Amino acid sequence: MARSIEIYDTTLRDGSQGQGIHFSVDDKLRIAAELERFGMTYIEGGWPGSNPRDVEFFARAKKIKFKHAKLAAFGSTRRKGVRASEDAQVRGLLEVDTPVVTIYGKTSALHVREVLRCSPEENLEMIRDTVAFLKSHRREVVYDCEHAIDGWKDDPAYAIASMLAAVEGGADRVVLCDTNGGSLPAEVAAATRAALAALKKTPVGIHTHDDAGLGLANALASLEAGASHVQGTVNGIGERTGNCDLTAVIPCAQLKFGWKCVSSTSLKGLAGLSRFVDGVANLAPDPRRPWVGTAAFAHKGGTHVDAVRKFSAAYEHVDPTVVGNERTVLVSDQSGRSNIVLKAKSLGIDLDRDSPATATALDELKKLEHGGWSFEDAEASLALLLRRHIGKSKAAPFEVASYHVTARGAKGSAYCEAVVRVSIAGKETLTVAEGDGPVHALDQALRSALVKSFPKLAKVSLVDYKVRILGGADGTAAKTRVVIRSSDGKGSWGTVGVSENLVEASLQAIVDGYAHALS
Repeated sequence: MARSIEIYDTTLRDGSQGQGIHFSVDDKLRIAAELERFGMTYIEGGWPGSNPRDVEFFARAKKIKFKHAKLAAFGSTRRKGVRASEDAQVRGLLEVDTPVVTIYGKTSALHVREVLRCSPEENLEMIRDTVAFLKSHRREVVYDCEHAIDGWKDDPAYAIASMLAAVEGGADRVVLCDTNGGSLPAEVAAATRAALAALKKTPVGIHTHDDAGLGLANALASLEAGASHVQGTVNGIGERTGNCDLTAVIPCAQLKFGWKCVSSTSLKGLAGLSRFVDGVANLAPDPRRPWVGTAAFAHKGGTHVDAVRKFSAAYEHVDPTVVGNERTVLVSDQSGRSNIVLKAKSLGIDLDRDSPATATALDELKKLEHGGWSFEDAEASLALLLRRHIGKSKAAPFEVASYHVTARGAKGSAYCEAVVRVSIAGKETLTVAEGDGPVHALDQALRSALVKSFPKLAKVSLVDYKVRILGGADGTAAKTRVVIRSSDGKGSWGTVGVSENLVEASLQAIVDGYAHALS
C-alpha cells in the first residue's frame, strides 16, 4: 500500500501575505470551495485574531460542506505571563469553531531570548499550556515550529525540547518550519530525522519557503526523511519569494516517489486549480511553471517535435494529461515539418508532411518569423495561413480598402476618430467611429461596417491586446508586433500583425480576428 502524505494548504493565510495578493472574503470562500473539491487534507482559512475579514470568512465558511478537507484556524501560543484560558487571541481560535487549530511557537533559543524576551522554560510552558487548552476543547491541534530548522542548527537540544512540549500538551501534528527559507535540503532532512526520533509516534510535517529557491527541494527532502505532512500554497504565493508550491510538490510526491497525496482524478485537476487561483488573485499565470504552466509541455525545436510525435517520452517526463495539462506544439523559424503537421492537426487542418504545400508553408513561416512575426499566441492567423497554402481557404468576405485615423482634443481630454473604407461583395462602404485611442476607434469603425453584413460578428470582441517593440535601437521607427485575442463568448483565438506602424500592425491582427470568426 502506498505511503500517504497529508496536504495542508495555506493559500488563504500564508499565501495572502504575498506581495500584490489581496483576497476579499468572497475570494477566500471561492478558493476554499475549490480546494475542497480538489481534495486537500487541510485548508488553513486565516488568522481570526489578526483582522475582521478572517473572522467573517470563518463565519461564512460554515456553509461550505467539507467532505474531504478539515478547515483550520491559525494563531499563536499564548502570551507570556497569562494562562492560555485567559488569552483573548487563543480563545478567539475556539470561537470560530473549526475542527482544527494550528498554532505556532518559538523553536529557536535565540528567538526566545531576543524576540519573546522570556526564559527558555517559560516558552516551553507557553507551548505546552496552549496546546493542552485547545485539546481540552476537543480540537485537532497542528503545532508549527517557527524557525525549526535554524533553531535546530543553533541549539538542537532546545529545539527538540520545544517540540516535545507540544507533544506533552497533546499536539496531533508537529510541523518543522524553515521560516526564513534559507536552509539546505540536507539540513532539513537531518532535522526531520532528529524530530522523528525524538517524537516517536507523533506525525511530523514540513513547511518551507522559497527564499533560496529550495522550497520544493526542502519539502521533498523532509518527506523522503520520513515526514508525512507537507504545507504549502497553490502556485507558491506567499511572503517574500513565496511558499513551497503545492502544484509542484503534489505531483513530485505522487508521480516521482509513488506516495499517495490526492486521488488520480484530483491530480488531473491540478492545472485547472492553478489557473483558478491565479484568476481569483488577478495574477497572470506563469507559463513556465513546472507541471501546470502552458509551456511545461510545449515543444518548438523541430527535432524535439519529430521525436515526440513518434515517442512522447523522448521529451516529456510524464503524460501531461495526468496533471490536467496538454502538449503544445509551437511553430517558429526553428520548426520542422513535424511541427507544422502536428500544429495543423490541433487546429483541425490535415497536412501531408511530404507535400510541396507543407514545405512552402514552412518556408513562409520562417521568413515571417525572421521579419518579426510570431504565431505562438496567434493560432487563428496561423490557421488562415495554412489553409491558404493547401487551397482550403475561402476568399476573405471583406477587404479593407483604406483607412484614416486622427487624434483630436485638448490637453487632458483627447479622443480619436477613424474612417474606414471596406469592400464587401464588390461594394464599398465608408464608416466613421470615435474611440479612446487609435486602435479602439479603428476597431469600432471596422465593426460598424461589418456587422451589418455579418451579424455574427456582433458577438465578437477584443479581450486582450499586447504590443511588443522589435529592434528597440530603431527608436520610434522600430517594427511593432501586435497580438490580439478575440472572443465570441464561447471560445477565443489569437491573431498577429507586424509593421513599423502600430495602427497598421493592429489592423492586420484585427482583420485576421474577424476573418477567422467568419471562416
